[in-house]
Amino acid sequence: MPGIDDTLPFVPLTIAVLTVSDTRSLADDTSGDTLAERLTKAGHRLGDRDLLPDDAEAIRTKVKSWCDDPAIDVIITTGGTGFTGRDVTPETIEPLFDKRMDGFSALFHRISFDKIGTSTIQSRATAGLIGTTFVFVLPGSPGACKDAWDGILSTQLDYRYRPCNFVEIMPRLDEHLKRGKLQT
Repeated sequence: MPGIDDTLPFVPLTIAVLTVSDTRSLADDTSGDTLAERLTKAGHRLGDRDLLPDDAEAIRTKVKSWCDDPAIDVIITTGGTGFTGRDVTPETIEPLFDKRMDGFSALFHRISFDKIGTSTIQSRATAGLIGTTFVFVLPGSPGACKDAWDGILSTQLDYRYRPCNFVEIMPRLDEHLKRGKLQT
């Protein structure tokens, strides 16, 4: 039965939060606030937080800089996953993935469907691994951030969650990078 094994220690991660929006500022960034509050309440550290406009180069630069920072374990973005002309977050970040996490999108949409019905198809939520950093790309609504955190991330980013979680595999995430360097 899946659940938290209280006999194991909690392992805090350092998580960066990026809001992508042309219309919000940090003062009214309810989605970023939702993620920051939830991750710190869970016991994780907010490593950094930023808000950028829907600009592919700015998003790419920020995500790459966080991925290059060995102190950042996880990046969560919110915003820019819709279909308007300004929504560029998935197509900006997905080419950076070393490994895609297709199951995240599928599970996110399943959870979201229970809350907003077929409107969930208007989101291009995605996730993957860039180097040794987990990256989750969420829609810009506070509700979507709550759904993703409460329904997926809170357990997968908790070492105590069984039968398995992302934290327990983190020490081995660079195996594909080492193997690639040895083959060249």
